[in-house]
Amino acid sequence: MRYLLLIYSNPLAWGHPAFLRAAEAQDMSPQEHDRMSEQFETLLKEITESGELISAEALADPVNTRTVKVRGGVPVTTDGPYVEAKEQLAGYFVIDCETPERAGEIAARFPDARFAAVEVRPIMNLSAPEM
Repeated sequence: MRYLLLIYSNPLAWGHPAFLRAAEAQDMSPQEHDRMSEQFETLLKEITESGELISAEALADPVNTRTVKVRGGVPVTTDGPYVEAKEQLAGYFVIDCETPERAGEIAARFPDARFAAVEVRPIMNLSAPEM
């Protein structure tokens, strides 16, 4: 089963798309930052070697986002993300693993999960529409 891991964090705190620099993280020692970075690199290596990692992308700063809605048949474009919140979608990973529990286990190992959120969503298989 494929899962989409949506990485949420505060763009004001972004120092690296794969490592959140939130207020809580800023209070960490350089050694703690290094340890979290090493844990993340270990996770990426593990899920790459196991074949569970399908793809991953960091998203640009939300200030560059445009939201398009069609109202009365006319497209209306606004600046910014759809949701006005402190935490924004920072990037995503597509993984392929056996169970929802394994997907949750992988998501919990992302540094971002310690300070913001990592959403786990099954990806529909349109050739087998049981979802």
